[in-house]
Amino acid sequence: MKTEFLCTVPVLPSQNITRDIDWYSHNFGFVKTFGDHMYAGMRLEDIVIHLQWHADTAADPILGGSVVRIFVKNIEPYFESLVVKGAITCDKLIKNTAWGTHEFGLYDLNNNAVFVVEDIESSSEKTS
Repeated sequence: MKTEFLCTVPVLPSQNITRDIDWYSHNFGFVKTFGDHMYAGMRLEDIVIHLQWHADTAADPILGGSVVRIFVKNIEPYFESLVVKGAITCDKLIKNTAWGTHEFGLYDLNNNAVFVVEDIESSSEKTS
């Protein structure tokens, strides 16, 4: 079975998740769909944005490489194709995470993190 690409989700750095969700809600109409004070998602119709808390220290800069999460259905064929290309090693696929995903990630040439994620329970639905 082939990997089905579902959507991309930008992950924006935040120093205060609650404050920033309120701002996106007030200014754009986004609605929080999940999360806590460290990581949260919000939606406006078919647009999804995630926020991830950063300390804004040298070890955890708020501004640095960006993050994008590419949601798929049936992650393994795509993962295996990247292993064959040498883009990633075979030990990088993490299955059954505590947050209900199978996923792997790597950095591009500009230090942007790119994660490919399969939502275990609803991989056939749009990701919140």
